[in-house]
Amino acid sequence: MRETPEEVSGLQELLDASIGRSTEHLRNIITDERQLNAEELVRALTGMRTLNLATITKNHEPRISAVDGHFLHARWVFTTAGSAAKARHLKVRPAASISYVDGERIGVFSHGQVEFLTPEHPDFDEIEAHLVAHYGSSPSSWADDIVYARLRPTWMVGYAFDKAAALQTK
Repeated sequence: MRETPEEVSGLQELLDASIGRSTEHLRNIITDERQLNAEELVRALTGMRTLNLATITKNHEPRISAVDGHFLHARWVFTTAGSAAKARHLKVRPAASISYVDGERIGVFSHGQVEFLTPEHPDFDEIEAHLVAHYGSSPSSWADDIVYARLRPTWMVGYAFDKAAALQTK
């Protein structure tokens, strides 16, 4: 867990606002007993998670692909090739949706804007160190055009069918 108390508090505000403006249908699924709070999400989302990333083409058609995601400082971070369709879409239309779903165990759904992080960004070094520790090498070494991206969420909810089981450490 790398989140500061302020980041956890901000995440909780986002979660509360998001569920508050969700449809009745979603609130009937993500009941109070199944809703993950910020502290629970931060605990449950350690390590790499395979994310579903939805982007929009120039013809306004949705596209979905998978990325390795890391939940750092209450934000999803991922890398990809700059030549990948998803990177090209996001550079022009940064709106994106990300979901992480592990069967009925846990689901996290987010919408927001993607920002690209260059080595000059103040958060880059910490993100790079985390990724190197996880993968054993820098994503930048995998290809000439790797980009680092982070979702700035404007809406997020977390769900667990059985919270106790979902929050057990592996």
